[in-house]
Amino acid sequence: MTGTHVRMLSGFNHNIKYKGKVFHIQTEDGGIDNPQIVTHAFLGGVILDTVRQPYDDLLDRPGWQETLRDRMKAQHLEEIRKLFSGAFDAQTETPAEDD
Repeated sequence: MTGTHVRMLSGFNHNIKYKGKVFHIQTEDGGIDNPQIVTHAFLGGVILDTVRQPYDDLLDRPGWQETLRDRMKAQHLEEIRKLFSGAFDAQTETPAEDD
């Protein structure tokens, strides 16, 4: 790894409307001191899902930031796919009221 200053990569944030509710999908870079990609799926400020993927295997490679960016995009898109596949439906359904 070089001695040049490397900062965290900017992440991704999307608000997505699904089944009448707005979900927030957020993906972040933990930085070289905490080399992991973290993605959260939120509904109303509540975390429904978290995915963590380490990337310390990239740090000694030339041009590793580009590969990291690709991994971040892929992880972010996978969380969106999970949302649209119904993976969080059971967590977000409003229970029917008893009459």
